[in-house]
Amino acid sequence: MKIAAQLYTLREFLKTPEDIAETLKKVKEIGYRAVQVSGVGPIDNQALKDLADREQLSICATHISYADLSQQLDAVIEKHQLWGCRYVGLGGLPQEYRTSAEGYSAFAKEASEIGRKLKAAGLTFIYHNHSFEFANFGGRTGMDILFEESDPEAFDFELDVYWVQAGGADPADWIRKVNGRMKVVHLKDMAVTGEREQRYAEVGEGNMNFDRILKACNEIGVEWGAVEQDQCYDRNPFESLAISFNNLQKTGLISV
Repeated sequence: MKIAAQLYTLREFLKTPEDIAETLKKVKEIGYRAVQVSGVGPIDNQALKDLADREQLSICATHISYADLSQQLDAVIEKHQLWGCRYVGLGGLPQEYRTSAEGYSAFAKEASEIGRKLKAAGLTFIYHNHSFEFANFGGRTGMDILFEESDPEAFDFELDVYWVQAGGADPADWIRKVNGRMKVVHLKDMAVTGEREQRYAEVGEGNMNFDRILKACNEIGVEWGAVEQDQCYDRNPFESLAISFNNLQKTGLISV
């Protein structure tokens, strides 16, 4: 598995094209050779590709709004083909689908149709979870419904291991469960304070069993581990991405 920087981590440093240029330069200096595009301010698609190419950074995945996926799919396809990016990600389930089993079921079918259109264009739809998908609806969680009722040929997953853990499930078990349906994973650690607060942490600095998580990823052939940290607390996010990068390198279980 190769690792990438999830740019959402650096969203406060991505507001203008000039910011984006400087941020991509710093990401490359840390050692990353790929990025996931998310949280980026307004910039022309070609301009972003040119900046990434200048730093020799590949764009391995994205997060796209559901409005764009459902209403502007041709433009989404064109952008990903321009970037040479296969994995089209949805960062979360729209609010209106979250409250019932019927909502999850309806979304699974709608997103599968979008996924089939992306597949015809040589792209892959990937779904990124949070913890709310692990709410129970009559004996099945929302994640179970998404897994069981979506088209396995058109609907892939991008498990966020932090949110799987926060939802009360086992990240390594879920990684193995989606075998054949996940090529991108989000790597994010969880620390617990003395006040019992769960906090985002740099990979390897929290309490999660990353040795087990990374081995499961390699078992099922995950291609990309996107390092993400929603909030970095006592240090700037560039430092946090560097700490995660260095800790992952030390495991011997990833490729830069």
